[in-house]
Amino acid sequence: MNPCHYLLLPILLILCSFPAAAQRWQPRYRENVPTDSIILSDPCILADSATHTYYMTGTGGLLWTSTNLQTWNGPRNIIEIDTTSWMGAHPQIWAAELHHYQGKYYYFATFTNNAVTIDRVRGQRIPRRASHILVADKPDGPYRPMRDPVYLPAFKPTLDGTFWVDADGQPYMVYCHEWLQAGYGTMEKIRLTPDLSGSVGTASLLFSAADAPWSRGDDVPEEVAAGHRRADGTVPNVVTDGPWLFRTQSGRLGMIWTSWVGGDYTMGVAYSQSGTLDGPWLHESKPLTPPNYGHGMLFRDWRGRLLCSLHSHEVVNGRTVRRPHFFLMDDEGDRLTVLAHFKP
Repeated sequence: MNPCHYLLLPILLILCSFPAAAQRWQPRYRENVPTDSIILSDPCILADSATHTYYMTGTGGLLWTSTNLQTWNGPRNIIEIDTTSWMGAHPQIWAAELHHYQGKYYYFATFTNNAVTIDRVRGQRIPRRASHILVADKPDGPYRPMRDPVYLPAFKPTLDGTFWVDADGQPYMVYCHEWLQAGYGTMEKIRLTPDLSGSVGTASLLFSAADAPWSRGDDVPEEVAAGHRRADGTVPNVVTDGPWLFRTQSGRLGMIWTSWVGGDYTMGVAYSQSGTLDGPWLHESKPLTPPNYGHGMLFRDWRGRLLCSLHSHEVVNGRTVRRPHFFLMDDEGDRLTVLAHFKP
């Protein structure tokens, strides 16, 4: 399977991703929808103690709410964008996340303006795509833009931005420079202003997709694979996808992130040797999850259990279908492990 297959989404999600805020279109709102009946890529859950509610979003940028993780109400639009900005009037929305920080709620997401071309690489058109941050006073929005119209360079396609406050007490966005332009995708960081309304300075590299010993690319172009071929003849996959930062109970800094093992979408884990974002990052030799589960994040439920929210990946009748799932996790000591597939 070619790595670009990870971009294929169900028709429902494509339709959900085009509207800007709730200006012209509203999704069909439903109540008490079981988790396994929801089609959603990149599910991210904010467990908000103030409202005792789980807020779930992801690709498409819409919101689902639950009090028990078993059934959900939604989806509905929660964002308002400036349609005159670089995003345009109808941006695609990928991998939305919700974060609570210093009394505000922040919406991290990847926006794509397909009407603008920023590059062409190996015959592939690269549209304007970037991670961006919106803000709200409540977890269910509305989320609106802040002062800075651009966090990352316009000439780079960037995606899957996530939030982390590092050991220096400063807030950062960690994101991917997309493999379509970079050859081998990278994981990078950029410092944010104290109110997250803009970025500070330039980005720095954390690691490359080529650094993961567990990943494998079956269809990597030779000009891209050159220099990365392993002794057994395999090459790493080019994709970096879905970073999420965490600390184990011993204080060790880790990152879960996703790539491919041949045709299987799979999540691995890396640990920082310095305990900071600067690394160096040491990758586990084997994937963290079973095949065809990925783009995960971590949260604790009301009973204090550590859960990973992620999506399954399968092809049904020629169409990619992704649904949210939960894994029960263990972070005791200095390693993150999967205990079991979890159903609330």
